[in-house]
Amino acid sequence: WTIESPPLPTTLIHTQSKLESFSFDPASHQPRKMTDKAKRSRTHFNGSHHPVVDFWRREVGGISPRSFSDRFSASENMVLRLEIYRKLAKHKGCVNTVSFNAQGDILVSGSDDRRVLLWDWELGNVKLSFHSGHSNNVFQAKFMPFSDDRTIVTCAADGMVRRASVLESGKVETVLLGLHQGPAHKLCIEPGNPHIFYTCGEDGLVQRFDLRTQAPTELFTCQAVNPRRRHLEAAQLNAIAMDPRNSNLLAVGGMDEYARLYDIRRLHGDGSSRAADHFAPPHLIGDLHVGITGLAFSEQSELLVSYNNEFVYLFTHDMGLGSNPMPSSPEDDSKSSVPMAYKGHKNVETVKGVNFCGPRSEYVVSGSDCGRIFIWKKRSGELIRVMEADRYVVNCIEPHPHIPVLASSGIENDIKVWTSKAAERATLPDNIEMQRKRKPRGWMYRVSSPRELLAQLFFLQNRSRFSEDREEGEASSSSTGRELLDLILNFNDDDDEHVSDNGEDGVSRDDFFS
Repeated sequence: WTIESPPLPTTLIHTQSKLESFSFDPASHQPRKMTDKAKRSRTHFNGSHHPVVDFWRREVGGISPRSFSDRFSASENMVLRLEIYRKLAKHKGCVNTVSFNAQGDILVSGSDDRRVLLWDWELGNVKLSFHSGHSNNVFQAKFMPFSDDRTIVTCAADGMVRRASVLESGKVETVLLGLHQGPAHKLCIEPGNPHIFYTCGEDGLVQRFDLRTQAPTELFTCQAVNPRRRHLEAAQLNAIAMDPRNSNLLAVGGMDEYARLYDIRRLHGDGSSRAADHFAPPHLIGDLHVGITGLAFSEQSELLVSYNNEFVYLFTHDMGLGSNPMPSSPEDDSKSSVPMAYKGHKNVETVKGVNFCGPRSEYVVSGSDCGRIFIWKKRSGELIRVMEADRYVVNCIEPHPHIPVLASSGIENDIKVWTSKAAERATLPDNIEMQRKRKPRGWMYRVSSPRELLAQLFFLQNRSRFSEDREEGEASSSSTGRELLDLILNFNDDDDEHVSDNGEDGVSRDDFFS
């Protein structure tokens, strides 16, 4: 079959200057037979082809609306034109979690103020605000699928896992579903299932929740792999993710070098199950000073892992180290496949997430201690974008499920929504080295009431006792002491930061350690 090429509409011709310059003469374009291969080769929206031609071909039926939308969203042009569209500022504490609903029109957020907010992010309005029922910082909040956005599950620093139900009247009921012995950092939802989700915590426990039952199922407690860590009761967990293409595969990561992959079908009932596979960069195996802060699966089932004080790495299934990952010899270690690394950001201060963006997970995105957002090409590892986001640490980056939109949050009290509306394509800064930025004192343990202050003090005290048996117990105890002092010095019922009567900063913790 053939396509007769009509003249390009004037509006599309004017669009070319904003999208990409090209040379195209409709009058000289001869009708020709289009093969399937030619269609595929000419409809890539990647900057090296002709975007306006794709607009035109969509109008005449040469490309499906879905394919056009995916190519448009995956375009590097869209990434390079991202800028802040709106700031959402209603929380009174650090915003630790942001997540879109399935349609992408509502954004849910959770904060140190223990409240959960539902946003119409396009208009910047709060649709609903309610107290989560947690007694400490909300670490994650997500909509359950196929619940008409009326069921939200949360986990927090108090270890509680809760469900919030939005009633027809607009009121919200929250109930306690389960508990971890220590902070519960993350949860993940079984894809497409309105009833089942999983949580992990610093107690090393992974739990399965079914909203149709009365109690959670304790699946397993994650154990240390490295013999030098086996004196620990459990491997503390910071992150959990489920393979979107296989809901039997669950990945967890925490305070050691290994991302663990579990096959839920092979779990034992006694909680002693071993991981089916382990993933770690060869040079980090045996390193006692690294840990995992974030995990994410791509649409192709690749596993993305973010390490503290290190880089972000991408693993495929063939890079797994098996159920017993410790190499028997240095030669075994050297034979391990080397994963793609994404470099440039800094991940030291907080438990940062990591994510993919693009309709086919074409890009990798992460926050940084410097307050910037870093975006890399997934395939090549090339850093293509560095965006100034916050004054302090950026922890969370959440992509919109359908269009090139990002939501970011961190130590500041607001949420930034990013859209591709910039007139010009951004370029990388000349110097991407870390810039020193003033950190807000007490960012990790900001509290707003004496009750929260006591809760954090007890938590740090217990962690200090737990660390006494560790090899690096002395250093850990010193670090905990600094955090305790930081917490006490910076506690203020009304303000996040303390200012002395003469307008200068109050007493600094450094004054006590200099």
